[in-house]
Amino acid sequence: MRYPEFLRPGGTIGFAAPSYGCTIEPYMSGFEAAKKIFAEMGYKTFTGENCSRSDGIGISSSPGRCGKELTEIYTGSDCDIIISCGGGELMCEILPFVDFEKIKKAKPKWFLGYSDNTNFTFTSAVLADTAAIYGPCAPTFGMKKWHRSLEDTWDMISGKHLGVSGYDKWEIESLKTPDDPLEPYNLTEEKKLVLCLGNKTVENVTMKGRMIGGCLDTLLTLIGTPFDKVKEFIQRYKGDGLVWFLEACDLSVYQIRRGLWQMKQAGWFEGVSGFIFGRPMHFDEPEGVLDRHLAVTAHLEELGVPIVMDADLGHLPPAVPVITGALGEISADKSNMHIDHLLV
Repeated sequence: MRYPEFLRPGGTIGFAAPSYGCTIEPYMSGFEAAKKIFAEMGYKTFTGENCSRSDGIGISSSPGRCGKELTEIYTGSDCDIIISCGGGELMCEILPFVDFEKIKKAKPKWFLGYSDNTNFTFTSAVLADTAAIYGPCAPTFGMKKWHRSLEDTWDMISGKHLGVSGYDKWEIESLKTPDDPLEPYNLTEEKKLVLCLGNKTVENVTMKGRMIGGCLDTLLTLIGTPFDKVKEFIQRYKGDGLVWFLEACDLSVYQIRRGLWQMKQAGWFEGVSGFIFGRPMHFDEPEGVLDRHLAVTAHLEELGVPIVMDADLGHLPPAVPVITGALGEISADKSNMHIDHLLV
């Protein structure tokens, strides 16, 4: 696994829009505020053209333009790290236009983003053996007061520490609006993890393995495509085991259950040593007898590995940053989870 150099004081932060750009509120104001904050911190910035475009469908511009921009910013010398402008809907369509061979040969850079950006944080590790960070997009850094999750992300990308722990409370309803685009997280909900080992609920778990995953909605679109090289990835790192970190955005509980069945049948869970599931966007929306926990455990409990559910990960913030491709050592009890990322 290739690991980029950490961002140094005075370095250059590049912004790209392989998914949505920042052309509407509250994202536009958040992005401008973030750039101002980074400048005050002493960093230089470079902004890709697509960050201010909105002529695409489900992404900032055409798939070809987005794929070309990402390749050029990644392999060029204008910036030291790359932060995505936002998530979106159809970033999968840019993948044929991303030159992964060129990226694999270039000096690696940290790429930061989540949700639809799974299309790169995941494929960067699987196709190019290059680590990336699954974490907040650029406008989030524009909030009035950084939450500790943002501080953790910045400490990670600058190499200050690679261990992260969860947070006490979480947000189920955002206070951000077009009129108040920089509002901090609305932390009203108490965090409580659900832990399983096989088919038993337990008080604590530990696991270790190569961290891989992202947004389940996005990952499912990759199965069976030319960008599905998961079995080869598993073989390359079979001595390490895999820890899958997953979270869902638009999926219902039935769609989550079907998706995990599909991944399992595709062989993606061979050699797995554990799972971490973030809070789904549809958090407490059971359908009949199927709730968010049974949706996860139905097809996974027979694997006999630890499962952490309702973790600080995904679309209901705050979320811990995760280094895709790193070797992770994870410990959790019902109140919190800790991840140590080992860059080996």
